[in-house]
Amino acid sequence: MLSVRLDEETESQLADILAHEQTDKSELIRRLIAERWLTLQAGKTLVERRGGHPEHLLQDAPTDLSERSNRKKAIAQYLNKRHS
Repeated sequence: MLSVRLDEETESQLADILAHEQTDKSELIRRLIAERWLTLQAGKTLVERRGGHPEHLLQDAPTDLSERSNRKKAIAQYLNKRHS
């Protein structure tokens, strides 16, 4: 349970938003938090949002995997080896 104290002006603004959005306070707060959280995540790279590089996959990996052609080749070799 969350309890928040608002001044009169903010309470009035909240009432206006609720009327415009046609929702209840709980739903509005959930949406606002989700939107804000997504905004914070937008500054992170995909790898950061996913929790970083999986270390076990990078062990023994060649140093030249930053090149796309090398990654594609390595993935193709891995898949061929795995499914043959």
